[in-house]
This record gives sequence, structure tokens and C-alpha cells, in this order.
Amino acid sequence: MKKLVLAYSGGLDTSYCAKYLSKEKGFEVHAVSVNTGGFSKEEIATIKEKALQLGASSYTSIDAVQTFYDKVVKYLIFGNVLKNNTYPLSVSAERIVQALEIIEYAKKIGAESIAHGSTGAGNDQVRFDMIFQIIAPEIEIITPIRDNKLSREAEIEYLKQNGVDYSWEKAKYSINRGLWGTSVGGEETLTSEKALPDSAYPSQLQKKEPSKVSLTFEQGEIVAINGAKDSPVNNIIKLDALASKYAIGRDIHVGDTIIGIKGRVGFEAPASLIIIKAHHLLEKHTLSKWQQFQKEQLGNFYGMLLHEGNYLDEVMRNIEAFLTDTQKNVSGEVFVSLNPFQFTLDGISSEHDLMNASFGSYGEMNKGWTADDAKGFIKILSNPGKIYNHVNKKHG
Repeated sequence: MKKLVLAYSGGLDTSYCAKYLSKEKGFEVHAVSVNTGGFSKEEIATIKEKALQLGASSYTSIDAVQTFYDKVVKYLIFGNVLKNNTYPLSVSAERIVQALEIIEYAKKIGAESIAHGSTGAGNDQVRFDMIFQIIAPEIEIITPIRDNKLSREAEIEYLKQNGVDYSWEKAKYSINRGLWGTSVGGEETLTSEKALPDSAYPSQLQKKEPSKVSLTFEQGEIVAINGAKDSPVNNIIKLDALASKYAIGRDIHVGDTIIGIKGRVGFEAPASLIIIKAHHLLEKHTLSKWQQFQKEQLGNFYGMLLHEGNYLDEVMRNIEAFLTDTQKNVSGEVFVSLNPFQFTLDGISSEHDLMNASFGSYGEMNKGWTADDAKGFIKILSNPGKIYNHVNKKHG
């Protein structure tokens, strides 16, 4: 029997793949799921049990939460990446790391084929296939749902005929949790005008009394909350738990899919939104004007390439090197107020705060130049404008 690694989530599509590929195609199916945040030990145990019942020869859960942070999340923070100024790439960024882990596992066990349950209508097929083809072009990619254009009803009927009668009742809202946020899809997100109801979001409002929290950054990484030091991954998890009680971080993202159609998805990402905004504020105080300008261009570009599955392009390593270098002085505390459904950035404290310079304060008395110095500077600065107006007045 040929070895096949199946990217397995335990949902309908991958359950169909597990049964179909083992029974109909005769593969030795090795089911693999990659935890990039959001899975409990109990959920992983249930996924394993179902995979083996469906005919998989083995099941493996790979813990890639730290890898996800090291390879992706860290740079999303460094680059202040918000897709279309809204979405922190909560789930789409996870797919890259999941694909990398799955293909490495396939190579490790000597699998000749690899399969996933993506349809032909979404972004994930591109992200998975590109990673697989670039790293291991010799491994065959098999996608039964996409290739056979299967409907949900056809998959359920096939599984029932083969003795698999789980409850496949489609949830009203699809929820995908991860370290960097949770996506929420429903009938409302298939329209352009409807908002998701409050009940669709996984976290509900529990706290109404405002509170304050301080976030400590060292060279761009979040190293403490309220002065208590911990790893960036644990701090993200702690902040998420703290801010979700205020129902912070809800929004709907509208963007262009890789295959060229518009898509709309809700999300809840309290920790990622607070961290990105707090980090950005700290950078405004500690980086030069041109550092900030170049970071904005490259951060947006990095996010776009990541979203579209181009993680392995070498330019991504170049941008990561640039973003890392910009973080040398991005250290200090950011003070944040949490309120129901919103947060505010109160200010920062940093040894690298460029507002602390003794030359002068904005709009106030200066100490570093005279009035004549200022007049001369302004006169020279206005020269290009004077020349342009002079030339173009003549030629109308």
C-alpha cells in the first residue's frame, strides 16, 4: 500500500477523504493535524479517535504554536500587518505553517502522496499546494473534494453508506480558532450588507468596568503584561483571555481572494489587534520618520505575499531581516485601557522615546536653533515650489 499523508481536521471534508482514500483508493492513510493554537487535549483526542475509525493507519498531532509565532506572528507584529487596514491575518497565516509541518512529516515517513480537503473555490488550496509543490515536487497531491466537485450532501451520503453516521449538521456559524485570532463565517458574511449578530462571536461581554493593562516590549516582542514576564506566546494567550471578556476585537474583513473574487469574513482577535496597535504606537515614539515609512510599505507587502501563499519566496526572508533590524530600539511599556467592545492607547514609556530630546518641544520654545535659522531653513525648503510656480505661470 502506498503511504499518503492527509491534512486532517476532523471535519466533513477531511473525514470523507480519510474514508475514500483508504477504502476506494487503497492508500495507507496517515492523518496529521497541526495545532497552531485553539485545540485542547480533549479535542485532539476526539480527532484522533475519529481518524482511526475512518480507516487511517495512524494519527499524529503536531504542536506548532511556537513555530507559528517564530516563523510568522513575530513578523506580523514587527510589520504591524493588518490586511486592508483591518484583518490581522488570523487564520490565513496559520495555513502556511500547517502546510510546512505536514510536508515535512510526509518526507519524514517516506509518503509518496499527500492530500487535503480543500475545495476549488477558496484560498487554502493555493496555500497548501504551493508549499507542497515547492518543497517536495516529487510528492503527488491528491484533492478528492476539489477534483470530484463534491457537494456536502454527496459526502455525507457516501459516509453513511460506509457505516459512518456522525452528526454532520452544519453549524450556523463556522469558527476557526488559532493563536492569532478566530475567524467567524455565516450566512451574513455571504452578503455585502448584513452584520454578524452578537451571538455569532465566540466571546461574549463579561466585564463592563474599565481596566488598565500595560504591555512591555523588548526589541518589538511582547515580553510582559502588567510587569509579569513570560514568553510572547503565553503573553498573547493571556492578553486574549483578558481582553475577550470585554468583547474586544470584533470586525468584518472584506478582501480579494487569491483566485480573484471578493470575500467577507468576521473575526474576533482581541490580543492581535491590541498588540499590533500598541506596538505601532511605540514605534511612532522610537523610530525615525523614514523608518516608519519604509516599514509601512514592506509590512503591507509582507502581509499580502503571506496571505497569497508566497511564504517561500526568498524576498520574504529579506523583508524579515529588514523588519527585525528596525526593532533594535522598539522597547518600552505601552499603557492600554480596556472597555466594553473597545480599547484605547493611553501612552508609552521608553528609554528610546524620541519625544524626550532636549532640543525642543513641538509647537513650543526650541533650544537647538534661532529664529533666523528657522527662516533660512524654510526659505530653502520652499525653493522647489517657487521654481515650479515661476516656470508654469509663464507657460500657462
